[in-house]
Amino acid sequence: MKEFMRSVTEISRNTSQQRRLALAYDAPAPDALFAELETNGIVVLPPLLPAEQLRSLQAAFATRLRRMRWNNFDGYQQTEVYRHVVEDLLLLDQGFVDFALHPLVKQVLTRYLGTNYELTEAKGWKTLPTRRDFHGWHGDAWYDQTSAKEIHREIKLAVYLTDVRSGAFNYIKGSHRRQHPRLVKQEEITASLSSQIVEMIGPAGTAFLFDTSGIHRQAVPVIEPRQAIFYNYHDASVPLQAEDVSYYRYHPLLLNAAFLGELSREDQRILGFGNQANYQPGFERLGPLPISSRAYAAAYGALLQVRRVRAKLARKFVRRG
Repeated sequence: MKEFMRSVTEISRNTSQQRRLALAYDAPAPDALFAELETNGIVVLPPLLPAEQLRSLQAAFATRLRRMRWNNFDGYQQTEVYRHVVEDLLLLDQGFVDFALHPLVKQVLTRYLGTNYELTEAKGWKTLPTRRDFHGWHGDAWYDQTSAKEIHREIKLAVYLTDVRSGAFNYIKGSHRRQHPRLVKQEEITASLSSQIVEMIGPAGTAFLFDTSGIHRQAVPVIEPRQAIFYNYHDASVPLQAEDVSYYRYHPLLLNAAFLGELSREDQRILGFGNQANYQPGFERLGPLPISSRAYAAAYGALLQVRRVRAKLARKFVRRG
C-alpha cells in the first residue's frame, strides 16, 4: 500500500456506526486494496480498531475462554488438542458486529465478491503453544466441488486479538483461484511457492482480508498463545459441500437483538436477514454422545438429586425449629 488517503465520499454514511468505529485514520482507497487482494489473494488493512473497541472485543472474547462450554455455562468448544474455539461472535459485543460491517471492509468485499455476498460465519479461537504442525497448508473447502463449474470466491476477514510474534498466519501470494481448495502436502510447496510466502506477524488489532482458495496455514512453532477471529463472507446461494451440510456449519447467523438497532438495508442483507437458503428446520447433529459426556451428565444429575434432598431436609428442620 504505497499511499494512504482519506476518501469521504467512498465511506458509507451509516453515521452511528462510524461514530462507534471512530474512523480517524487515513484510509487507502478501496480500489487500491481491492487491486492488491485481486493480485496477491491477501491484503493488510489499515488500522481500523480504535483502542477502546479493541479492549472491548478482547474482554468479551476472554469471557468465553475461561471454561469449556457445558450445560448452562457458556464457554469455548474444543474438537482438537491445540485450539479453543469460540463460536457465534456476534452475540458477544457490539464491536464484533460493527467490525464485520465496517464501511471500508464492505467496499472492498463488494468489489471482489459482487453484491450477493453474506457474512456466513463469525468465530475465533485461542491457539495453544505447540511445536507440532497441526494445521498445515490448505485452501478452505466449503462449496460442493462435484457440481461446481468454477472456483467460487470466498473471503475471510482476520483480526488478531493478541500480539502475534510466532504461529502467525502464512499465505502464499498468488496461489488463489488456481485450483479448487484442498489440503496441500508439504512436498507440494516448491521453492517458487516458498518465495511467495507472507507471514502476518503483527500486534493486536492487525486485520487482513484473504481469498480462502489460496494456500495458507498457521505457522509453527506457536511460542505464545494466539487469539484471532475470522469472519467468513461468500455467496450463500452457492451449494455447500456435504460435510458442511451435515454439520450445519453455515447455519443462519445467531445475532444479539441489542446490537441490531441501526442497520441499513445493505447491512441486513449481509447478515442474512430473511435468507433461509441454508436453514435446516429442527436440525439435530447425528451420532452418539461421547462416553465422557454421558458420564458427566449422569454425575451432574446425581448431584442435582443430592441438592434437592438437602434442600428438602433443610426446609423440614426450619419448620421444626
